[in-house]
Amino acid sequence: MSNIASPRRTERLALPAEAAAWFATGLAAVLLSLAVISFRPFQPSGPDVQSGGDIFNQLGYGSLGALAVLTLFMLVDRRVVAALLSPWWLLLLFFFALSVLNAPYPPAAMRTAILTLIGILIMLAALTLPRDADGFSAMLACAALAILGLNYFGVLVMPDVAIHGAEGAEPQHAGLWRGSFPHKNSAAPVMACLSFAGIFLWRRGWRLCGALIIVLAMTFIANAGSKTTLGTVPLTILMVMGPALFGLRFLAPVLVLIALTGTGLATLGIVFIEPLAALHREFLPHLTYTGRTTLWEYMGEMLARRPLSGYGLDGFWGTGTVLFSDYHFDTEWDIRAIVHGHNSYLDLAITMGLPALLVAVLAFIAAPLREFLRVPPLKENVLLADLFLMIVTFTLLNAFLESFFFRRADPVWLLLVFALFGLRLAARFPVSGKFNH
Repeated sequence: MSNIASPRRTERLALPAEAAAWFATGLAAVLLSLAVISFRPFQPSGPDVQSGGDIFNQLGYGSLGALAVLTLFMLVDRRVVAALLSPWWLLLLFFFALSVLNAPYPPAAMRTAILTLIGILIMLAALTLPRDADGFSAMLACAALAILGLNYFGVLVMPDVAIHGAEGAEPQHAGLWRGSFPHKNSAAPVMACLSFAGIFLWRRGWRLCGALIIVLAMTFIANAGSKTTLGTVPLTILMVMGPALFGLRFLAPVLVLIALTGTGLATLGIVFIEPLAALHREFLPHLTYTGRTTLWEYMGEMLARRPLSGYGLDGFWGTGTVLFSDYHFDTEWDIRAIVHGHNSYLDLAITMGLPALLVAVLAFIAAPLREFLRVPPLKENVLLADLFLMIVTFTLLNAFLESFFFRRADPVWLLLVFALFGLRLAARFPVSGKFNH
């Protein structure tokens, strides 16, 4: 969508306009596909995929990041690039930089931060490179089919690594699909976002392609054993698209806010809000979200010791702070083996502090909902805004049970970034396409 502000702009490259447009679309599809798939797919333990700790990942993501920066400067309209500079994001990145300085091992934290920033840049390039709505649709279709194709290839041809086995720390997941991702809890949310892409393509008239993506994505989710995702996907669609059927499109952000608030109260609320905690103990004492409530209690106690600064990037889980702290050994999870807190909001606070969490709520929730209301009544813009809000809503709901905010090259985090900035652009520029004249 790089020319959404000026559809007739002259290309900076010496290529015919149509050839340049297809080149940009293809490049965007490659960037999005590789970022989501990663340079180390089908890794059973998955640490290298996220950490970028080996030379292959470093070279791969470094090259992709350099390509993203070049394309943003050479192929994307300057006004579009300038519109990406959200003040809330700039403030959040400031806190992110402080978390690097506050980390117990700043050089290692700096490497993590660089990979995280590269991932953001790649998403911005993939988002802005397509020239119009048809180019964006082609990019999205190619990337979705590539991701789905690779994952189904893994399940059919490499089941020993693409399907969870009975060995390891989670034998209960045996037989569940994870595809090219490190865990089913990463695979299912990505597939959910691809199903939203299929809906977008269907609504734009790409019926066969859209239907195929929806069926393949939802089938994968079912075989990943993610009942929460299976239930959340239709709820998300209903909240975002349902009000428009009655001419009440403005209600979509209200419903999303209610859902996020309710989920927050039902998860973190029963741990940190005493009246809700009392009701929880009285009526649902066995509701622990697979042991997460005990984990969140521990995080809350530790956060109270450093509420303003947090513990720095990569400065909590797996460090001496956790390994040598006092905790109950009869808890459902051994915190010494935990790699994250299974709650993105708490983990962000643990890393950057409570002020950063407040800014994140504004950047991830308040600002996007406001952007959705500001989207002009042009059909191409509306369709894009619906797609982006579905991705934002689903991933933010998922964030109450999983951790991925600023988590290096985590595909769920990258798709959230993609949708957040997509909403910002859809609210500011008319999108060139067959439905907008």
